[in-house]
Amino acid sequence: MELIEKAPAKINLGLDVLSKRPDGYHELEMIMTSIDLADRLTFQPLPTKEIEIVTNCSFLPLDKKNNIYQTVQLLQQNYGVNEGVRIHLQKEIPVAAGLGGGSSDAAATLRGLNRLWQLNLPMTELEQLGDAIGTDVPYCVQGKTSRVTGRGEIVTTLPPIPPCWVVVAKPKVSVSTGKIFKLVAVEELYHPNISAIEAAILEQNYFEMVNHLGNSLEPVTAKRYPQVHLLKEKFMQFGADGAVMSGSGPTVFGLCHKYSRAKRVYNGLKGFCDHVSIVRTL
Repeated sequence: MELIEKAPAKINLGLDVLSKRPDGYHELEMIMTSIDLADRLTFQPLPTKEIEIVTNCSFLPLDKKNNIYQTVQLLQQNYGVNEGVRIHLQKEIPVAAGLGGGSSDAAATLRGLNRLWQLNLPMTELEQLGDAIGTDVPYCVQGKTSRVTGRGEIVTTLPPIPPCWVVVAKPKVSVSTGKIFKLVAVEELYHPNISAIEAAILEQNYFEMVNHLGNSLEPVTAKRYPQVHLLKEKFMQFGADGAVMSGSGPTVFGLCHKYSRAKRVYNGLKGFCDHVSIVRTL
């Protein structure tokens, strides 16, 4: 028996850091959606409790440091599962990019093993389990356009965003989310209007949504990695309707109402980045 799950990347149309919490995390307000850039996970049962991960990405850890491995262990322990699994991970989402690849892989593991092991857990329970793995995992379990609050565990589903093309570009640096958050001084941050983005989505007003794209972490990451600011300037220079950094970066994405414009942006950026894609939202 073999099961396959796709693990789509996420982008942050809006990300606001509100305050530092007593537990060490930050209180967040985000609008997130998923895009058609995805890893692919293939699950095969093993008779013992062995966990085996195989991947095309040579520098990923395959032990307890890996989100997928942690997720398998969590399900085995919480539900008394005595079976094991071999998981083949076909990595397409850039690593340490602000696109939630590791979180989406963990969420896909929850969904895949829920089917493979016939646990019949509801999505809400998978989201709660995902919160123990990482802050973006609860959102990634369903991956629908959502307003996400708390430290990432409170997910409120919204309608899909207005139809558009997304150009995604990652500069030649990798960013640690933990290190960026350590640099955050909340009192100095810029705060995007998350409610305005949500209202634009509810009204299906594409240009109003684009006008309010914003990310509190963008100036923090760009100060350390100037490539982010340069890349955003290039997006606008080549004709994107709007552009913003995703997550803690360094990936920047631009939205385009028309494919012809997205193609022009894509062609212009290819000389600046190794990773450039044109995708749709899911």
